[in-house]
Amino acid sequence: MPAPLRLRLDGDALVQNWRTLDRMSGRAACGAAVKANGYGLGAIEVARRLAAAGCRDFFVSNWQEAAELAPLGLTVSVLHGVRDEDMAAASAGFARPVLNTVGQVARWKAAGGGLCDVMVDTGMNRLGVSTDDIAAGLLDGLELKTLMSHLACADEDSAMNEVQRNRFAALAGRTSARRLSLANSAGIGLGTDYAFDLTRPGLALYGGIPRADLADAIRPVAAIEAQVLQRRQVGTGQTVGYNATWTATTDTEVAIVNLGYADGYFRGFSNAGTARAGDTALPVIGRVSMDLVAIDVSRAPSVHEGMWLALDFVFPEAAAVSGVSQYELLTSLGARFKRWWI
Repeated sequence: MPAPLRLRLDGDALVQNWRTLDRMSGRAACGAAVKANGYGLGAIEVARRLAAAGCRDFFVSNWQEAAELAPLGLTVSVLHGVRDEDMAAASAGFARPVLNTVGQVARWKAAGGGLCDVMVDTGMNRLGVSTDDIAAGLLDGLELKTLMSHLACADEDSAMNEVQRNRFAALAGRTSARRLSLANSAGIGLGTDYAFDLTRPGLALYGGIPRADLADAIRPVAAIEAQVLQRRQVGTGQTVGYNATWTATTDTEVAIVNLGYADGYFRGFSNAGTARAGDTALPVIGRVSMDLVAIDVSRAPSVHEGMWLALDFVFPEAAAVSGVSQYELLTSLGARFKRWWI
């Protein structure tokens, strides 16, 4: 069935963002995080385009995500490692685990090992084995492709960035790892001292700006378009939407569009977001509901039932308006959108 709302996705912008991040990574290879369904845009289509552009390393969270990419024949690493329940999939060879715990390392060795990656914690205290574990020989005997860690504060000018970098650099040559990898999108923005052998961008590939110094280099990829269900006049003094949070100060032309917080257009855009008819900016009025948004179209007499309107959704600005992080905006884009690549 034709969907009444769509994501217009710019494949050229996606590829150009990767090429920009690849250049910024210096001599390091540049991979791509395609977890969470390609940050909401569609992992298979994202990975296909980036592979064609030259990307050779892809990262997902779990084995279900890896299995969905398996038909593409890519090099995929599973960031959450390998549970008992994952061993059958891991043994199939379509992806390799990023081992995160002493138990995961033991499980992998007991199963005969094979090529793997390892995450080491350098201060984030999320996933990863400890540097003490490494010093005690935990990784001895592993066929280790990539030793990686993750920056906690790369989107800020924090002293912790250098602390983590130095802790990670001190591990060079202390394992059998062929490569070291630390930088995410924001880490790439910190400079080539953080790139090591492989970078792992995510947000910036998809048009997000994790650091202000990346703003001029990264292009938007996703645009929301929703269809008008009804045009109506709201008289002076009448209200729009749940809890009557907007009142007309004059007779107002209003379009109701097929979009809502169930699609990832959150309530934070209530009385704050904007839509566009051509170059004309049109304010979102009233409270965003589950499936519907009201827009003041008094300045756009041509807007009519069945017409498509674009919602302003450039990630840094949309995050500031809605109070929702760029990561959440991206990964919450719902399944009801038709994802339309151009």
